[in-house]
Amino acid sequence: MNEEAALIIYDGDCIFCQNYARFVRLREAVGKVELLDARSKDPRLSTYWRRGYDLNEGMLFVYKGKTYYGSDAVHVLAGLSSPVSWFNRLNRAIFSSRAASTLLYPLLKVGRRLTLVARGRTLIDDPTLED
Repeated sequence: MNEEAALIIYDGDCIFCQNYARFVRLREAVGKVELLDARSKDPRLSTYWRRGYDLNEGMLFVYKGKTYYGSDAVHVLAGLSSPVSWFNRLNRAIFSSRAASTLLYPLLKVGRRLTLVARGRTLIDDPTLED
């Protein structure tokens, strides 16, 4: 059976995003997981931007043909992550609540932007503007 990998698209210049994507443990629940830096030149990124997913406003999680964005992505990831580490247990405890995910995700975005500014990084370029 050829099972398609789950896909997490995150900001590779954001230290919080990098660590979140790396630490969330999904393999036990979903199988193969591909991590994709939204700053790469991967051609799939243009497709998501064209579909209206602004990768400066939210991460993406693609699983079983469905795309989850921003707070929905964090919420679904929390529910699927295995509780093998303290990070995953905390992540699940907080973000398995849709209300908490919706409420807290904007704070995560502010933290990302402040971190990017502090590190002298820019926002992600929309690759569809280069076409």
